[in-house]
Amino acid sequence: MKGKLNWQTAIVTATTDAAPGVRVIDFAVEASDAAFSFSPGSHSTFEIPLGGKSAQRSYSCLPSPPGTIRVGVKRHALSRGGSAFMWSLAPGAKVRLSLPENRFELSWRAPSYLLVAGGIGITPLYGMALALARRKMPVRLAYAVAKRSEAAFAEELGAALGDACALYAADEGNRLDLGAEIDRLPPDGELYVCGPVRMLNEAKALWASSGRPTSKLRFEVFGAMEDPADRPFTVRLSGDSRVIEVRPGQTMLDALTNAGVDMIWDCLRGECGLCAVDVVELDGAIDHRDVFFSSEQKAENRSLCTCVSRLTSGSATIDTGFRPGSR
Repeated sequence: MKGKLNWQTAIVTATTDAAPGVRVIDFAVEASDAAFSFSPGSHSTFEIPLGGKSAQRSYSCLPSPPGTIRVGVKRHALSRGGSAFMWSLAPGAKVRLSLPENRFELSWRAPSYLLVAGGIGITPLYGMALALARRKMPVRLAYAVAKRSEAAFAEELGAALGDACALYAADEGNRLDLGAEIDRLPPDGELYVCGPVRMLNEAKALWASSGRPTSKLRFEVFGAMEDPADRPFTVRLSGDSRVIEVRPGQTMLDALTNAGVDMIWDCLRGECGLCAVDVVELDGAIDHRDVFFSSEQKAENRSLCTCVSRLTSGSATIDTGFRPGSR
């Protein structure tokens, strides 16, 4: 189960490519009272047809006029199906989506800001950077990409931020030094990070070692990608005779819910920890892909986030915490 979303029907009005592999899709919400607006860092959840069933995927919202939603979607060759569906949309197509909600919101109280983006992680930070620049607030954007050609929105960001927009392109031998970026941020500044799990874990470790308050670090991760080396594994429920198989490309959470197991979940990105289960027995190894648990907790292998983490092989017995009649 997930927190109640405000589901709406929307129609695709335009699609453009912001960079090779990054598509911007515009939606007009059909509701008569759709004069809504949203703050930078918001995201919308989309219903995605996947394997004959309906799944949900969330995408960050780009700045757009009231009553509309604009998202930027990277086409991932190893995706779990969400980006392939989004890329198939053409003007006139109808979708079900939620009105934007924000769990990655600017505080607007810091004297300075550092925004760090890795690849498609630029999407929630794009609106933040433009909003901070319009208010003439001290902001620096460190934007890391594999290739300069893949840097979506680089021209607009450079125009708005000037020298405060630092683009790090690995194909030019120019790599992001996250520690150096944190060091140059004033002591009372805030850091906002969006990127792959590895970047977020590095940011958390560097931030902690700097002695800065954890309240001034905010982050968002995009959904864990399917790894071509992923293998099937099985899950047993404590006190239940069922054995549930998790296929390559399928999350443990999807396998459990498809089997009728009562689960609580929300972010689907390994951030909130609501879908975490206790590991009672383990015959194999856990591939922790979340940013919710600490490295010490991951090493203990006592819990895992079912929305992104999985076993490399073998089986596990888990306890979801649900007890019949406990509602």
